[in-house]
Amino acid sequence: MTLVEIAVEIAGWIGATLILGAYALLSAGRVTGRSLSYQLMNIVGAAGFVINGWWHGAWPSAALNVLWLLIGGIASWRIVRSKGSSTSAT
Repeated sequence: MTLVEIAVEIAGWIGATLILGAYALLSAGRVTGRSLSYQLMNIVGAAGFVINGWWHGAWPSAALNVLWLLIGGIASWRIVRSKGSSTSAT
């Protein structure tokens, strides 16, 4: 196994761990869907899956995770924007 192949597999496993961890935290009530940490775990996790899926030619998985990453990015942007507007109003 080459160094690139190892890095791709590590990216996939980190992605899986982050997405599963985010869902576990959400299900346990430790975070909410409006939590920036929850969204960032999903973004980074999806990026790992995109890398791994693309490398292995798993196009449906890669495409799904590109969308997952975009959804998380939009949600994160909205969270950050709403926190910025609430602090400037004080």
